[in-house]
Amino acid sequence: MSGEANEGKLLEVEVDGARYQRIPLRTRVVMPGDEIDAIIAEYAKDAVRPGDLLFVTEKIIAIMQGRSYMMDEIRPRKLATFLSKYVTKTAYGIGLGIPETMEMALREVGTPRILFAAGVSAVTKLLGRRGDFYRIAGDKARAIDGPTPGTIPPYNRAVVLGPERPRDVAAHVRSLLGVDADVAVVDINDIGGNILGSTLDKAGEKRLVRILRDNPLGQGHQSTPLGIIRKV
Repeated sequence: MSGEANEGKLLEVEVDGARYQRIPLRTRVVMPGDEIDAIIAEYAKDAVRPGDLLFVTEKIIAIMQGRSYMMDEIRPRKLATFLSKYVTKTAYGIGLGIPETMEMALREVGTPRILFAAGVSAVTKLLGRRGDFYRIAGDKARAIDGPTPGTIPPYNRAVVLGPERPRDVAAHVRSLLGVDADVAVVDINDIGGNILGSTLDKAGEKRLVRILRDNPLGQGHQSTPLGIIRKV
């Protein structure tokens, strides 16, 4: 653990009158078949202190669960190609804006729910309201990551789904640490984030989103899928 922030990020932030360090933990590239117990033992266990919070990106949990797919493994249906054309793309990620990611959303969430979300979103956008698609489609759709050039290979050519049972994963990781610390599985990007599962209460999860609001782990080659929140 270097105790240094990633490039362009702040090591400390102030939230609700308290200051917190966000310490990134650098790891090797996590691959399918890796075990969370081994990753935590190697990179996090000795770094976490009592009272800390260890946050883990949803992407490495999903990868270890076998929920990453190379682009050439996915065969999008015509509906996925059609729907993806109407997804707003941003500089922070393609979301469901390509046929491959939309196809995986259809598989994960189900065609009826995706169609309903798309229909409601089409109407409410005309009224100037944004975000209804993901509010209706849910966390499983929101957590799907598409390939981006800045991502560490081989995941720059992969679609990664959200992790299964993230709350259970958080509880299991906490049991591995050997100290009184909390754990959260997070889906954080440069425009916001969600806590998919944690050992915190709801107020703690809302505070954690604010602490991580600028995505201190970064989106690209930083290779820091774990981090520690430590109150200063």
